[in-house]
Amino acid sequence: MTASHALLLTGTLLTDGTTVRDGAVAVMDGRIAYAGPRAGLDSVALPSLRELELPPGSLLLPGLVDLHCHGAAGGDFPGGDAAAARAAVEFLHRSGTTTLLASLVTAPREDLVQTAKTLRVLAAEGLIAGLHAEGPFLSHARCGAQDPRFLLDPDPVLLGELAGAAGGHLRTMTYAPELSGAAGLVQALVAHGVVPSLGHTDADTRTTADSLTEAADLLAASGPGGARPTVTHLFNGMPPLHHRSPGPVGACLRLAAAGRVAVELVADGVHLDPETVRMVFALAGAANVALVTDSMAATGLPDGEYELGPAGVVVRDGEARLRGSGALAGGTATLLDVVRRTIAAGVDAAEAVLSATAVPAAVLGLGAEVGSLRTGLRADVVVVDHNFRPVLVIRRGEVLA
Repeated sequence: MTASHALLLTGTLLTDGTTVRDGAVAVMDGRIAYAGPRAGLDSVALPSLRELELPPGSLLLPGLVDLHCHGAAGGDFPGGDAAAARAAVEFLHRSGTTTLLASLVTAPREDLVQTAKTLRVLAAEGLIAGLHAEGPFLSHARCGAQDPRFLLDPDPVLLGELAGAAGGHLRTMTYAPELSGAAGLVQALVAHGVVPSLGHTDADTRTTADSLTEAADLLAASGPGGARPTVTHLFNGMPPLHHRSPGPVGACLRLAAAGRVAVELVADGVHLDPETVRMVFALAGAANVALVTDSMAATGLPDGEYELGPAGVVVRDGEARLRGSGALAGGTATLLDVVRRTIAAGVDAAEAVLSATAVPAAVLGLGAEVGSLRTGLRADVVVVDHNFRPVLVIRRGEVLA
C-alpha cells in the first residue's frame, strides 16, 4: 500500500481493555500511523487519507489472535495438506483472525514431523504465526479427542525433531505434568523457545501448580518480554473442580489470578457454560484469559462428517464430536463468534476483545507487532457492527475481500 492509498477508519475503538468513542485509525504502508480520538488527527502530520465508509455505530478492534486452531473451511491443519491449510488460513483471516497458530493433534511420530515441515512454509510466508502441538505428551485418562494409540511419555528427542521440522516456528506445546519426564520436557520446551501449555491432564493440584510455577520461572528467566505459560482450554481435558479435590482447575485459576499464567477458554457456548466463562473472567481477570476457538475443518461449513488429523468427526448443530465415542472434537466457531458469545455471557466488551487480542499476542511475544490499535503496530483491524457482526477486515494494511 502506498501513501496515496492511505486509509482512515472512524468509529468506536476497543483496544487494550479500553473504549475510545469517536475514534480514528489511520493506516499507511501496512502500519498504524495513528490510533486514538478523531480530534487528535489534526495534530499528526499525515498525507491525504481515504476514509472508508463504514456503517454508523461501527466498532474498530485489533485483529484477533488465536492460539489454538486446528483448521476451518474444510482445511485440517493436522492433515498436512498444504492447499487445504492455505484455504483454512484465508478463511480465518477474512473472518477477523489475522494472527493464528496452526494446531496439530496427537499422531504417529512421522506424521507429526511431516506436517510440521508442511506448515512451517506458511509460517515463513507470514500466513500463520507458527505451530501449536497439542500432544503427544498427554494423559490417557484425559485424552478427549486425542488418539490414545499415539500418546507418549515426554521424549526430548521427539521434541527436538518436531522443533527442527517446524524450522523454529513451533511456538507452544500442550503437555500433561504428571507424566514421567514432564519436568525435563518443560525445561527443554523453554530451551527451544516454545511456550509450555498445561492440558489434557489428570494431575492433582500440587503437581499442576509446581509444573506451571516452574514453567513461569523458566520463561521469566529466559529473557525480557513477559512470556508466561498457558493452560490449554481450561476445564476441558481435565478433572472437574471439586471442593475437596480442586485438581488442576483450582491451581490454574489461582496462578492466573496472580498473573503467572494465561488460561485458554473455548467460550463458544459448547465447551463451557456461559456462567463458567463469566466466573473465570471475574476471578482471573481479562488480562489473564486467552479466548481461543479450538476450531476444526467444519468451521464455516454446514453440519456433516469431517476429519481431525487421523480421527473422524461428526458435526451436528455446530457441535463437533468424535465418530464413535462422542467426545468433543474441537469447535466450529470463529474467534469473532467466541468474542460475541463471551460478551453475551456478561463479560464487558472491551475485556472480551482484550482476551482475544493483546493477551494472546503477548503469549507469542508479538505484543509490539499485533494485538492492539497503537501507532507503529501492524495494521490489522477488524470492523464490526454493534452486534459484533463482521463488517470489514484489514490485515497488514490490505482490505481483505
